[in-house]
Amino acid sequence: MAITKSSSILVIGAGTWGASTALHMARRGYNNVTVLDPCPVPSAISAGNDVNKIISSGQYSNRKDEIEINEILAEQAFNGWKNDPLFQPYYHDTGLLMSASSPAGLQRLGIRVRPEKDPDVVEVSKPEQFRQLAPQVLKGEFSGWKGYHIRSGAGWAHARNSLLAAIGEAKRLGVQFVTGSPQGRVITLIFENNDVKGSVTADGKIWRAEQTILCAGASAGQFLDFKKQLRPTAWTLVHIALKPEERALYKNMPVIFNIEKGFFFEPDEERGEIKICDEHPGYTNMTQSSHGDVRSIPFEKTQVPLESEARVRALLSETVPQLADRPFSFARICWCADTANREFLIDRHPDHPSLILGCGASGRGFKYLPSIGNLIVDAMEDKMPQKIHELIKWNPDLASKRNWTDTLGRFGGPNRVMDFHDVKEWTNVKHGDPPRL
Repeated sequence: MAITKSSSILVIGAGTWGASTALHMARRGYNNVTVLDPCPVPSAISAGNDVNKIISSGQYSNRKDEIEINEILAEQAFNGWKNDPLFQPYYHDTGLLMSASSPAGLQRLGIRVRPEKDPDVVEVSKPEQFRQLAPQVLKGEFSGWKGYHIRSGAGWAHARNSLLAAIGEAKRLGVQFVTGSPQGRVITLIFENNDVKGSVTADGKIWRAEQTILCAGASAGQFLDFKKQLRPTAWTLVHIALKPEERALYKNMPVIFNIEKGFFFEPDEERGEIKICDEHPGYTNMTQSSHGDVRSIPFEKTQVPLESEARVRALLSETVPQLADRPFSFARICWCADTANREFLIDRHPDHPSLILGCGASGRGFKYLPSIGNLIVDAMEDKMPQKIHELIKWNPDLASKRNWTDTLGRFGGPNRVMDFHDVKEWTNVKHGDPPRL
């Protein structure tokens, strides 16, 4: 059946990629689009429901053809942050320090930052050069740090507010959002005649659709056998609340990112909190099913392991030691789904022709909020450029011998993928979730 602007389209998931897909569907004139999500938007468990996310036009791949494609996709996203009136207000062009501390880290840094292509990138190699990036607050030793200061064309976005903007505009253009449990909680896809014809929600309602788009993030594996192509992986973040009189000191500070130790941002204007993430290859929650297969199962928790707290405080000691002993005002684990090569998985399913996949954000999906939905709609319309399709297509052969503990080129902490089953102690941060705006 040919797809028309009035075809019934069901999007499962209202996180970053689901919201972007809904927005681009509406912008292309589709008028019968429904989005289902088990949580009120913005979902408390969505990785995009956050105050800060790093935004840059940088890329992640190693091979030349992959670099070229990823540069195209990253530039499309960055163009949205800079020029789309919907997203422009939430982007802060503070600059970005990209750094490392070991030979392996510096080698990886050379893939992600190429100063020879950008005159606005300055090499930073001495402790005093790091401190000069924000001399009023950067008072640490920066021992062994080397890196690059991207002075413009990089910074951060207010994640939650930009996510809400995308959802609000999609609603204004006619997209229906059905959220909360049971009415928005999908319990199964409808498999019929070797195809997917919609879904069933926890209230028993059958949502039939001509096209179903799965944008369920780390939870996508509960609806479909991805044949080892997705590994739900979690990262850890905390906030420190600044005193009102301190906040101006940290304003306009560049994002400080050491790819082996972690990163932090200037405080958000609404709550005056600094967000800090310790860098590591991620945590899994590997669990054996009744069928004998093993996979990582996401869960929600608004605390972080004590070992994560120790890494955060070590990062702060090296950079902003005056904050190293401050109590945390918020903490949580944040899930994403890693593919076997950290490339996205966006494709029409080869065995279920009415199912489109928008999955595998691989820990780097948020910065594509302004544009990724455009690519997912291209997949539905079978208009994706062939070179891009080859990189992000359904490809179980690539994952057939998958090593679930592959670090995927990430560093930090013990330099290995950790598992929550081995965590003995967690923080006890006294807080509620940040207010839903």
